[in-house]
Amino acid sequence: MANILPIAHLGAPILRERTTEVENITDVDFLNLIRDMMTTVKDANGLGIAGPQVYSSLGVFIMASKPSKRYPNAPKTEPLAIINPTILNYSKDKEKDWEGCLSIPGIRGHVNRSKSIEVTYTTQQGETVTKTLEGFIARIFQHEYDHLNGTVFLDRLDSNKDIISEKEYQRIVTT
Repeated sequence: MANILPIAHLGAPILRERTTEVENITDVDFLNLIRDMMTTVKDANGLGIAGPQVYSSLGVFIMASKPSKRYPNAPKTEPLAIINPTILNYSKDKEKDWEGCLSIPGIRGHVNRSKSIEVTYTTQQGETVTKTLEGFIARIFQHEYDHLNGTVFLDRLDSNKDIISEKEYQRIVTT
């Protein structure tokens, strides 16, 4: 049975720590963590969640993009566990867009990220995948990958003037 895990909020030390590589992806406890992370991100209506956000120091995150009130233009993808990821290449072409985080509720930031990235990771089935991600999916991957390195989206802002409240963000999105 899946559990909804507690989500670490900004200030929790684990959010500022680097994760360790997952060594045994078939370990029952690790598979249960993935299952619980998928349940937690769905329950929180998020697009992704990383190990540190659920108090795990393992190098894993879930990507689960879908349109929502917070991200009305998000593409729909099946939830996917990304294990031991690496970003191999960042495009020089960048774009600013709004980001939020389950660990920093009520705050949005206008974050500059590469439009395209080349990545490699292991799937839950043990397959090594190398691919190029673009646009919104590349943004989610970069955001969650940052969590594995102890970085939150606020660290990526060009200026504190790029921070707004969730309420103001909703006003902007709906007008």
